[in-house]
Amino acid sequence: MKITNKYVVEAIVFFSYVLFAMAWVGGTASMQSIMLSLDVHSLASASFISGAVTLAKIVGTFIAAWIAIKLGIKYAFFLSSLLITIGLLTPYAPNYELLLLSRFLMGLGGAFMVVYFNPIVLQFFKAEERATINGINAVAFNIGTAIILWQMQSINQLTGGWQNSLTLFSIFSLVIALLWLLVKFEQPSTATNQQDEVSANYSYSQGLKDRFNWVYGLAYSGILAFYICLFTFYPKAGIVQSKWVIGFGIIGTIFGIIYSKKVPARLPVIRWSGLAVIVSTAIFSFSGLYWLQTLAAITLGFFIFLPVTALVSIPHELPKMTAARITIIFSMFYSISYIISTLILWVFGALVDIHQGDYTWSFILITALSSTLFIGSYFLPETAKKAHAQQKGN
Repeated sequence: MKITNKYVVEAIVFFSYVLFAMAWVGGTASMQSIMLSLDVHSLASASFISGAVTLAKIVGTFIAAWIAIKLGIKYAFFLSSLLITIGLLTPYAPNYELLLLSRFLMGLGGAFMVVYFNPIVLQFFKAEERATINGINAVAFNIGTAIILWQMQSINQLTGGWQNSLTLFSIFSLVIALLWLLVKFEQPSTATNQQDEVSANYSYSQGLKDRFNWVYGLAYSGILAFYICLFTFYPKAGIVQSKWVIGFGIIGTIFGIIYSKKVPARLPVIRWSGLAVIVSTAIFSFSGLYWLQTLAAITLGFFIFLPVTALVSIPHELPKMTAARITIIFSMFYSISYIISTLILWVFGALVDIHQGDYTWSFILITALSSTLFIGSYFLPETAKKAHAQQKGN
């Protein structure tokens, strides 16, 4: 039996990443219990796990395109799915080293997977459908995260404990990975022979020389840096409304899908959402009023994710796009973003230490960096006319 229905293919991709998010965030939420079970009490050891995971994201997103070239998209995605299922070791790791390895490999799988969304969408969906599918994929991690943030305790009660819950997430991931092997992936529906030839010739060296790839990654980097700091440092600063960002991020993504489907222009929604992010980041970071910080968190969640559908659709709408080129574009997009956000995370923490626990300068830094999406909108190409021409051609 072969799976050929594109909506079934999309469902497999979508739930693969939702389950990754559930296993990933569920493991993070259970980390205190995991460390206690291993009799590890060092905060440095816990921090090293986070650092190893960040390294996995950087390395994984950068080499994802190379793996896709070697294995093909189908088996590269399958490899990413198998790596995610290694999270099965997390709740039962007999020692700290195996726990670290399981989290690293799982993070590597997630990093691969997020890159492979795009060539899969390019192959299975027509130009006019891609914005919607890109938006759906963009919200997958938030949905998995939201399920854990609001329902982890209930899930643990249902399964009998956090270990059983994490095991169940990994088993479901394995089942979906095996389903993926049934997907028929031999005949690209959107590529011509000429495009295949171009695809084979598009390399990392070309990607590194392509100005678009750098602008694209840098435009997103400030938003990603803020998002990571939001869950890493803001609670320590006494700002606890992070969950509102996640919840309204889902709503923002849904509105973004609807908007991008009706309005072909990509840059206006990116630009004005970027401006809203700067203002709401400043309010969220510096206001001492709980209700105002909550309102800013809601606004942030909505406007961080409102333009995501438009942003991830731009490469799909560039002329003569191929599977190899789009894989390299998103490989660079995520690796550039993660490298910069990791550096910013370190600088953020260093500024807090330098100022004896005062977050003022760190908040100034992250508010300034949240402007990258707004600034980037002036350097990214507008693909509206090109997208319309592609739709007429399909």
